[in-house]
Amino acid sequence: MDKKIIFFDIDGTLLDHDKKLPASTKKSVQKLKEQGHEVAIATGRAPFVFENICKELQINTYVGLNGQYVVHDNEIIYKNPINLDQLNILQEHSQAKAHPLLFINDKEWNVTMDNHPHVEEAIGSLKMGEQFTRNVADHSLSERFQAMLFCQQGEETYYKNEFPAFNFVRWHDYSVDVLPKGSSKAVGIEKLLEALTLEKSNAYAFGDGLNDREMLSFIPNSVAMGNAVDAVKSSAKYVTKDVDDDGIFYGLKKLGLI
Repeated sequence: MDKKIIFFDIDGTLLDHDKKLPASTKKSVQKLKEQGHEVAIATGRAPFVFENICKELQINTYVGLNGQYVVHDNEIIYKNPINLDQLNILQEHSQAKAHPLLFINDKEWNVTMDNHPHVEEAIGSLKMGEQFTRNVADHSLSERFQAMLFCQQGEETYYKNEFPAFNFVRWHDYSVDVLPKGSSKAVGIEKLLEALTLEKSNAYAFGDGLNDREMLSFIPNSVAMGNAVDAVKSSAKYVTKDVDDDGIFYGLKKLGLI
């Protein structure tokens, strides 16, 4: 079999609804690697947030921060920092509305309002334990690749109208990702494929969230998890079972990869 590269989202894809790695998923990833395929992560998370998953699955290639930060075999091949001037203006507007912002780079994140219930609820849903450090944003970071805006459903419409230079993608009832316009996991994946001189026909992708739609549309051999919403399923070529029902294993079997 020709060498393939398979991209996996994390939350709701590699990790089940309890943020656990199913045994069938771990075995499937191991099988892919034994066959000589490249296994990569494509996530909205920052690298420091999913390093434990990389270690457990022995994965050294990833598209992090929704395509903003791309690494192959532990070497950075692409990064796209967010415009700090625009981010500062966004912070002014969010403070006026009492909406917290969380600024992220590859090593840490800083929040503008500590102990806010929306921040606690959204970040708590990731079940990362002690990995989340609460530091008031001081803009001392030289680069930021993404932000999270914490607001209720529908409140992001104001920001979409005021800040056309950003994409606002909801990932939680209380939070949306803030990215440069035009950026996505698909862009990061394209940069990686170019660096590896791999054709899209040899690429596969699994995802379940709204931030996976571009990736699933871009990759011809794409699979939406059974737990994905309809808008995500319609972006993929195939739909597999729920993550809690060994969805990765069944999806890879359907594709003939294992």
